[in-house]
Amino acid sequence: MEEPVKKMRLREWLIAQIDSGKYAGLTWENEDKTMFRIPWKHAAKQDYSLNEDAALFKAWAVYKGKYREGRDKADPTTWKTRLRCAFNKSTDFKEVPERSQLDVSEPYKVYHIQAEPETGRDSESPPPESRVIIQTSRSSVPLRNIVTHHPQFGCNSESEARDGRVNSREGLAGDHVYYWSNTGTPQRDGSAPLSIVVPTPQISDLRVRVCLFYQGQLVVDVTTSTPDGCFLLQGQVPLGNERIYGPCTAQQVPFPPPGVIPLPPGIAEAMGRLLPHLERGVLVWVAPDGVFIKRFCQGRVYWSGPLAQHTDRPNKLDRERTCKLLDTPIFLKELQDYIQGAGPKPRYEIDLCFGEEFPDASQLKTRKLIIAQVVPLFAVNLLHRCPRMGTEGRPRLHTHNTMGEEGQGQPHPLPQR
Repeated sequence: MEEPVKKMRLREWLIAQIDSGKYAGLTWENEDKTMFRIPWKHAAKQDYSLNEDAALFKAWAVYKGKYREGRDKADPTTWKTRLRCAFNKSTDFKEVPERSQLDVSEPYKVYHIQAEPETGRDSESPPPESRVIIQTSRSSVPLRNIVTHHPQFGCNSESEARDGRVNSREGLAGDHVYYWSNTGTPQRDGSAPLSIVVPTPQISDLRVRVCLFYQGQLVVDVTTSTPDGCFLLQGQVPLGNERIYGPCTAQQVPFPPPGVIPLPPGIAEAMGRLLPHLERGVLVWVAPDGVFIKRFCQGRVYWSGPLAQHTDRPNKLDRERTCKLLDTPIFLKELQDYIQGAGPKPRYEIDLCFGEEFPDASQLKTRKLIIAQVVPLFAVNLLHRCPRMGTEGRPRLHTHNTMGEEGQGQPHPLPQR
């Protein structure tokens, strides 16, 4: 049987297209081949050619299986949007606005290809298969070779365990927990240690919950429903203005006006001065290997979270550069340690602070003008559904959920730092 062709990452695919010379205007910008020029003509222009100006965007749609020649309706705007969103989400590319030319007869953008990370993977690549494992002893667990059904945790069949299927409604490991003997053979006296395994294949619950606070007061609480994540921004994305965004399926979460809650006059004025600098905002999304953000606004944005470099001084987000806020494999390892009692509860909440340095030891978090709390729901559900060791060495479900059922209850109050 022929082996399936391995799909290339966007980086590899695009370099191959540049080198092929098939697409007019798609060329290297420098001799080192670290920057490239990509044609970026608006579909509304009179001289727009579907066969030429949309050729590269169409090729990407075909390669990703989003367009089938002769079967699907041609949609150059959507093709372009898909490639642009892929650029935004990839850690491999950074736009170079000062080299781009969008007001000429043949407009183009310039991107820089970032150096390969040590892992050689970007946010498109699925993480390696992971398992959360804890050790326990249990004398009455029926064993059958390696994997056995245990109704307490909702495993429906041995075949389901073998397949590693996940709960389709949750999109993650959820209730599927399996037992096996470390020796691989049944033990009548129960003396052999057993493992409890929560299989965690590729994360597919890409929802994120966002709570916006103005000086510690909740003004927005929304859970995104699109895999493209969400924009936190001032105003609306300008319709049809592809120089800024182009149409995008990412959910828009606009900052409400300061008058939505009572604020002291001086604070309301400061908020009014800050918001105009948050146009274009930030794009936040969940991918299988973590949570990512890209800042587009002129206003400065600071953050704290599991991967933040500093806990006692500000962490600033660079503009037009993808930043990883949470790493899924690290979270799973910390979850395993927590279940075993070998580590603290893993962190998964991320705080964004707009226009003011953060973390800031000199000022309470509740005094900051705008704080956005970002919570990936796959982490919430994994944490609150994984078994933990009870006082008698028996597994029990960890049911404490400060966010309510399915992470949809009351938002966390902002702590005092």
